[in-house]
Amino acid sequence: MVDRPNKPAALASTPGLPPQPQVNLSHANSRVSAVLPTGESVEVLLFGATVVSWKDRAGNEKLWLSDAAKLDGSKAVRGGIPLVFPVFGTAPDHAATSKLPQHGFARNSTWEFLGKESSESTPSAGQSDASVKLDFGLSSAKLDEKSREAWPHTFSAIYSVTLTPDGLSTGIVITNDGKEPVECQVLLHTYLRIKDITNIEVTGLEDSEYVDKVDGAKTKSQSGAVTITGETDRVYNPAKDPSSPIVVTEGGSTAFSLVRDNLKDVVVWNPWSEKAAGMGDFEPKDGFKNMICVEAGSVASWISLDPGDAFEGAQTISY
Repeated sequence: MVDRPNKPAALASTPGLPPQPQVNLSHANSRVSAVLPTGESVEVLLFGATVVSWKDRAGNEKLWLSDAAKLDGSKAVRGGIPLVFPVFGTAPDHAATSKLPQHGFARNSTWEFLGKESSESTPSAGQSDASVKLDFGLSSAKLDEKSREAWPHTFSAIYSVTLTPDGLSTGIVITNDGKEPVECQVLLHTYLRIKDITNIEVTGLEDSEYVDKVDGAKTKSQSGAVTITGETDRVYNPAKDPSSPIVVTEGGSTAFSLVRDNLKDVVVWNPWSEKAAGMGDFEPKDGFKNMICVEAGSVASWISLDPGDAFEGAQTISY
């Protein structure tokens, strides 16, 4: 072999790209999951665009999901983050939504997975800044006949679920694509997983008025932190700005912090023992000890959308 004194040097090895978020479709393309390089994960059913799991990097589940929740599309999911639209509860006296079922049709409709958008890690930052956004779509054209008859308006909705190393954001954009004004409500019915409801305090709602649905829909004022000692179903009009966090503490330590964007109301709900016992899809029956719903929404009044107008609202939960 001839020695070549001027032979080219070996090419420097190209540094590998840092790991990126992984997104997968599973369960016969009925579920979307995403995992960050740092280990955080989220799972979303196309039925209802319902977030059914959110785990931190250690694999700890952050959302409560009933053991009896139906994940096959046969009924709305008990737990996770059901999406309430276009009505909160029922509204028999509101002509536009009077024929709709409890909490509307969004949580009972099959959404389309529109795709993902990743914010990739940079080599200098390592894995810590990677995030992923999952987009889901629903429109009046995709509703079943029963829902279209109950709410005959032309609309489109895009629901985005964004997973970061620091938390989870869920946001919705609803557009009135019709020729008539539309009134609606929206709420993110988040079931947070906790260890012991008796050790929970919710702060950030001090001095806020609320409607107590357990006590004849009386309007009351919150004094101090919210604690749960029995069935609780309250619609708060927070005194503080939506960007001011609502904090769930357990045993004095922060478990969750919730910040809202254009969602002016907050619902706090726990069924307690008697109501939980009467719900067929609530299991285990003492599961009320391990969950609290802190729900960002716009439900105390009606969102009014003129033709072509859009409503946008979101929440970000960190821990």
